[in-house]
Amino acid sequence: MAWRPEQIPDQRGRTFVVTGANGGLGEITTRVLADKGASVVMACRNAQKAQSVADGIDGDVRVEQLDLADLSSVREFAARQGPFDVLVNNAGLMNIPFSRTKDGFETQFGVNHLGHFALTGLLLDKIADRVVTLSSIAHKQTPKLWIDDLNYEKRRYQRNLAYAQSKLANLMFARELQRRLTAAGSAKRSYAVHPGVSGTDLFTRTETILDLFAKHGARLVGHPPELAAHSTLFAATMPDADPNIYWGPTGLMQARGPVKPSPSSRLSQNQQLWRRLWEESEKMTGVTYAI
Repeated sequence: MAWRPEQIPDQRGRTFVVTGANGGLGEITTRVLADKGASVVMACRNAQKAQSVADGIDGDVRVEQLDLADLSSVREFAARQGPFDVLVNNAGLMNIPFSRTKDGFETQFGVNHLGHFALTGLLLDKIADRVVTLSSIAHKQTPKLWIDDLNYEKRRYQRNLAYAQSKLANLMFARELQRRLTAAGSAKRSYAVHPGVSGTDLFTRTETILDLFAKHGARLVGHPPELAAHSTLFAATMPDADPNIYWGPTGLMQARGPVKPSPSSRLSQNQQLWRRLWEESEKMTGVTYAI
């Protein structure tokens, strides 16, 4: 039988931090967690927009400003947080024109991976239970991880490959974090999930004519955001969820369907690359982990 949010245990007394919670899957994740009794910190770049969303949610939610494209904002956010239970690394950008973050990183890699890598490292001592990081089926679309040029200093920018690289990095990061937690004897867990395909505003930021069609196409191929959020909610709340499994839908080439163990690319399973990516991410962000 397919997993449903009705199976989520009572979350009263638990606190979640959800990045990018002002829309799409992050908003749905926040709504469901709050409905189950959790306290939720909505960590968002646009605090005003997030507050308008928070005002429409019944439950204990609060907005905190976080710009993943600015490491100083990441550090300030982390310093303001007290102990909590679960971090959901949900925020992301997809197929946007070339730009750089405040710290000089290619923006998709900087926001999707490096911002979350730094955030998780700065918060890890405060997290009681687990980290959930959203990857994507798009991680399969890159033929390699350009470990010697992660920041697009030497190669031509291709927005789709940049997105795929960032999502591959999300998956590798989550797996390497779990490997390190296990090696350290920690009870904390790290999960990688993917939502399949869903017609959210993620598909409307390319600044090309594709913005007129991509969201509607995603709706036809994939499933509604309410279903796409299931893999995140499953990994964030179910006590017996296995952190060594990549959770997500598997139907129609992983675009839709119930939460199940989901296949990933052979490249994503290269543990040597996990470690090299980790080391490069520490150098780029200046954040090291206390494990």
